[in-house]
Amino acid sequence: MTDARTTRIVEVLFEAFGDLAEADPVAVRRKYRKMAAEPFAFYRGSAPLFYADVIEREDRWADERTSRVWIQGDLHAENFGTYMDGEGHLVFDVNDFDEAYLGHFTWDLQRLVASVALLGWTKAVSDEDITSLVGATLRAYLDQVHQFVDSDRDHEWSLRLGTATGAVRGALVQAQLSTRIGLLDSKTVVDHHERRFAEASGIRRLEDDERATVEAAFARYLETIPESKSLGSISYVLKDVVGASGFGIGSAGLASYNLLVEGHTEALENDVVLSMKQANVPAVSRVVDDPDCEAAFEHQGHRTALSQRALQAHSDPWLGWTELDGTGYVVQELSPYSADLDWSSLTEPEEMAEVLEQLGRATAKVHCVSDEDHDTPLVDFQVEDAVVAAVGDQQDVFVEELTDFAMSYAKTVREDHRLFVDAFRAGRFRLDA
Repeated sequence: MTDARTTRIVEVLFEAFGDLAEADPVAVRRKYRKMAAEPFAFYRGSAPLFYADVIEREDRWADERTSRVWIQGDLHAENFGTYMDGEGHLVFDVNDFDEAYLGHFTWDLQRLVASVALLGWTKAVSDEDITSLVGATLRAYLDQVHQFVDSDRDHEWSLRLGTATGAVRGALVQAQLSTRIGLLDSKTVVDHHERRFAEASGIRRLEDDERATVEAAFARYLETIPESKSLGSISYVLKDVVGASGFGIGSAGLASYNLLVEGHTEALENDVVLSMKQANVPAVSRVVDDPDCEAAFEHQGHRTALSQRALQAHSDPWLGWTELDGTGYVVQELSPYSADLDWSSLTEPEEMAEVLEQLGRATAKVHCVSDEDHDTPLVDFQVEDAVVAAVGDQQDVFVEELTDFAMSYAKTVREDHRLFVDAFRAGRFRLDA
């Protein structure tokens, strides 16, 4: 059984990341070494394995509607954080949409609560307390969904300075202290009254041909910004472009560029840094057969941007997409107000519970706002109504079943991590440069 599971891990990850490994084996080796560090890191980097497993499980909560909900796709406890929304509010919410797609609403919840169980294990929290933490997350989700049914104000609700508590509010307070000029000072220099990117690790200057290609892709990106979010004629002048690398576990091996553009005024402190990052095939799409969803997107950059617009009530006005050498890229601002929650300072179950209850509510928010997406009419029903109808009066059963999944799958991940490390050390992933 151990040998069979190892083979499955190797085959699923090779299918998902084989093309990236062929293009940049060093980057994927680095990704795998990060995944080898501990079980939670392995979990973060192995979403395709998660979906290969859950698609084989019966899901009685997924009916005709609740199996076709916009989901974040890689929802774990470390994929939440702060950002400035399109209306200027600092919010705490889901903050990574690279894996977003249509799927079972339960998949987001299963992936989230399994991560909670893993996180609790790494902090030596007892099974009894982990069970309680998972239950608090799920009940908060269901409670928030019911609130949206009753009030239908899902676009207005968010975790902000006035509504967040505990460590979540602390993260927002910290983000409030950040400034755009601070970000610019960390990434750029001013030379002869012009700002440009500074020389730094992970940054490379482009040859003329590559720069021209990126500039052409930037021009195409500008056409994807909705008129309602356009910032005016002064903005969008391209000042500098560099290649960028050094991303987290999920983005290893994906090409990326940083672009320096004119902001809403010609003052140097209002310049804006954009990221133009290659988009990858989402793990969910590997197990979902949905022709309508596949046909809705020109490429993965288009899919990522439209998914983010669907799942965020007020998305980044710089958010868009483009194509470079036949590959889709997503473009958005590198914001000084974007930061992940620091879990290292949360050690006690009581502290974690306060945060996880808010994560459950934030998850309900992204699911329920997505039905008002106007770019791609793939979800033509009220998500909150569909979820409430699917769960019905079996909330306790729903929580119990997903809690059992969280506990059992966290154990599976811990064992998978060990098998992965052994297979990686034995050279079974074929990552020679």
